Amino acid sequence: MTVNRRILLTARPDGLVSEDCLHRVEEPIPAIADGEVLVRVLCLSVDPTNRVWMREEDSYLPAIRIGDVVRAAGLGEVVESRRDGYAPGDLVMGLPGWQHYWTLTSDENATVVPPGIPAEDMLSIYGSTGVTAYFGLLEIGRPQAGETVVVSGAAGGVGSVAGQLARIKDAGRVVGIAGTDEKCRWVVEDLGFDACINYKTEDVDARLRELCPDGIDVFFDNVGGDILDSVLLQINIGARIVMCGAISEYTLAESRGIKNYKQLIMQRGRMEGFIILDYVDRFVEAIMELVPLVADGRIKYSVEVVDGLDEAPDALNRLFTGDHAGKLIVRVSEPAAP
Repeated sequence: MTVNRRILLTARPDGLVSEDCLHRVEEPIPAIADGEVLVRVLCLSVDPTNRVWMREEDSYLPAIRIGDVVRAAGLGEVVESRRDGYAPGDLVMGLPGWQHYWTLTSDENATVVPPGIPAEDMLSIYGSTGVTAYFGLLEIGRPQAGETVVVSGAAGGVGSVAGQLARIKDAGRVVGIAGTDEKCRWVVEDLGFDACINYKTEDVDARLRELCPDGIDVFFDNVGGDILDSVLLQINIGARIVMCGAISEYTLAESRGIKNYKQLIMQRGRMEGFIILDYVDRFVEAIMELVPLVADGRIKYSVEVVDGLDEAPDALNRLFTGDHAGKLIVRVSEPAAP
């Protein structure tokens, strides 16, 4: 490739990401200066936070500026380096965005990936997906033996791993919530959850009462909204609500809020949010714990790879329509060397 293809944000989306919010450009591959690194993007992670960053307000990172490349995490191969610590052929992880070539500036950092780990694994089970599930469940949820754990977005990349970790930690009952019967079957039959509720076709309140007769001790929440309200009505004393995401809210102009938050007072519960950057210094710890669990089959995971940078907007929208299971990744290019 002799040009850098990029997808720029030209307007704030209202709802799903539409083409009139984006502009595709072809530019010369950038020349780098001293202290910089040129990276060819191989794969992009598709995450709900991509849509959050498109909003006008800042989050834990500044909002994407109009006219800038759409921000996204990903993995790439160093093409040229004028900076110590990075050599041509190195695989690096960072925030390359929706483009074919990424210039790592002198004030940016990227993580050099050890050789031999597939790119898909580094962006899923050994990347943000697995690490988010690990720290969210074990550091904030802290499930105890015999407790009941409920996971929303249970067929997603993070939720599917969080539920399996709860089972490994001897939770008494693990119940998932997902959006199709097929996803629910996968969560129960393949991943080992005790049960799964199809929130689109079932009465969530009634099913939670039926499936969690002793109440809910830990809720790993990826969705927010009405499902969070339903869970709050059935939490136990000392319950922990892990606020990992609120995907039901990210495409709305205004948040709908929650009605049943007073249950946290009555039940002396705790609701705590986190982002994975809080644990960046401990990533290796999580990966070292996950590797043997994956190797012996106690943790299973699903990755869907979509080919082509142009497919990134559609892949992102699929997170909000529910047309996926497991982790979504966009393959931008192939590595130059095995």
